Amino acid sequence: MEEKSLLLTAIILLTTAVLCVPIFKKLGIGSIIGYVVGGILIGPHGIRLVTGGTEILHFAEFGVVLLLFLIGLELRPQTLWVLRKPVFGMGLSQVAFTSFLLAVAIGYLFQLGFLASIILGLSLSLSSTAFALQSLAEKNQLKTSHGRSAFAILLFQDLAVIPVMAILPMAALTPENSGGNGLDFYKLGTAVFAIFVVILSGRFLMRPLFRLIAASGNHEIFVALSLLLVLGVSLAMEKVGLSMALGSFLGGVLLADSEYRHELEANLEPFKGLLLGLFFLAVGMSMNLEILLQHPLLILGLALGLMSIKGVVLFVIGRVAKQNSDSSVNLAVSISQGGEFAFVILNVASQLNVLSREIADYSIVIVTASMMLTPFFGIFKEKFVNPYINKEEEKPADPIHEQNRVIIAGFGRVGQIVSRMLYLHKIGFTALEHNADQVNAARKFGHKIYYGDASRLDLLNAAGAAQAEILVLAVQDVELSVKIATIAKENFPNLKIIARARNRAHYFDLLELGIETIRRDTFASSLELAEETLKDLGFMPSEAQYFIEKFRRYDEAMVKQQYKLRHNEKELIAFSRNAIRQLEDAFAADMVQKEAS
Repeated sequence: MEEKSLLLTAIILLTTAVLCVPIFKKLGIGSIIGYVVGGILIGPHGIRLVTGGTEILHFAEFGVVLLLFLIGLELRPQTLWVLRKPVFGMGLSQVAFTSFLLAVAIGYLFQLGFLASIILGLSLSLSSTAFALQSLAEKNQLKTSHGRSAFAILLFQDLAVIPVMAILPMAALTPENSGGNGLDFYKLGTAVFAIFVVILSGRFLMRPLFRLIAASGNHEIFVALSLLLVLGVSLAMEKVGLSMALGSFLGGVLLADSEYRHELEANLEPFKGLLLGLFFLAVGMSMNLEILLQHPLLILGLALGLMSIKGVVLFVIGRVAKQNSDSSVNLAVSISQGGEFAFVILNVASQLNVLSREIADYSIVIVTASMMLTPFFGIFKEKFVNPYINKEEEKPADPIHEQNRVIIAGFGRVGQIVSRMLYLHKIGFTALEHNADQVNAARKFGHKIYYGDASRLDLLNAAGAAQAEILVLAVQDVELSVKIATIAKENFPNLKIIARARNRAHYFDLLELGIETIRRDTFASSLELAEETLKDLGFMPSEAQYFIEKFRRYDEAMVKQQYKLRHNEKELIAFSRNAIRQLEDAFAADMVQKEAS
């Protein structure tokens, strides 16, 4: 009966995820909110299809553990050392200032005691590592300035959980029993020793073991060893009073520069995704919906207040760290919600009678509500805040006091390479770039570059477009590139345009404007890679070069023919299929001739 119940629970959870997540992703809200809402619907405070939300939450915490292990795999020890300043600078500042402000606000508004206010302030200052990193990953923002800052702050918060959990038993001491208790140096020493053992084991035990298992060729055992490593290190850390998440992260860092890093990532990624989804379902199921229904405005107001305080602190920290307004706002929106470790701290504080059960339940609902509000904060930021920021940060273009034979619009990777070749041949050029960060970075390396939007006619006139011979259109943004090309063709008919195209659609737009010299991004480099591959497979250099040149000519001719048919999808598809067959036949004939000779 128990097995049947477990199977039924699994079916309900999977069905909920399959139904809810695609709907919320389609609405642009994100998969995480889909999981949470699904958990609320089927949980003990919803339609009661599943009633073991708390038990499932404990099990699903392994999703967070696996997430942090995989994050650790991406961070080599050298990289982690480089991150020490943002981790202990931005992270410490965020936790300290946010905890202080929240503790003062809670103590004043609800007349709670000093210890209760401090514990609540600390727990609510923590953000959701799983939620934020998953959301940033979905938006491809982990490598951005605010993505790296968010990761550094989240990493410090995970580390901060350790002293918070150590403080809780001391906070629970009463005058009657405080005399015989104090800081447990035995446990502290045990924790330090456990970390030391994990470091040594990862260095001298796990790598040889992985090497041995890999040599056996048994993939299933390798997967089992991967899971055993994560769960074993996490359990060991928990047994000595440390965070499971810290243990898994440490284990990942220790194996980050091993030869099995990519294999470990591939093995654990499916488990991480499944358990993270289960974790957020469990968050929804464990939420006390009755509190929300009884006091919806209070919960909404407190959740917004929590996010506002955290958001202001994060914005200020971003600006102090010399990030621009847009990046600072993104940082504030990304991690202004409450976090999963708040659930752990609040539950332990309730069990130790530091907080009443009622306060803990209300706080958990507020944290969950803040998670659910985060995507809407992002939508609000895109619709209303971004236009204001962009307008606020718009600065006048640099005055241009020179006129050269060549104008380069866009000073990214392509523009820089073109400029270096011109510089080596002593050919003067005027480089224009609209991205202020790109301009500042280029100037640090000694490049002479002007800030300004090349789609403005007055700026092109100032740059000498009427007298220049060539405009190198190296802008990455397709819409901006077409706009610049249109203005240049209309106003400077004698100015030759040499353009980069991001894709075929961009290529077609430029052709329509009458631009003849267009080079597609990655096309030339892809052909170079193909040529090197053929040579390594045994083709003579002359043969490889012949086939590559033949493919180049054929593809360029095909693209121009596709341009003529671009408005007739049926004819375009038929032509493209026929062209591929003709190319295959031509190459097959060449191969037959090669074998015959």
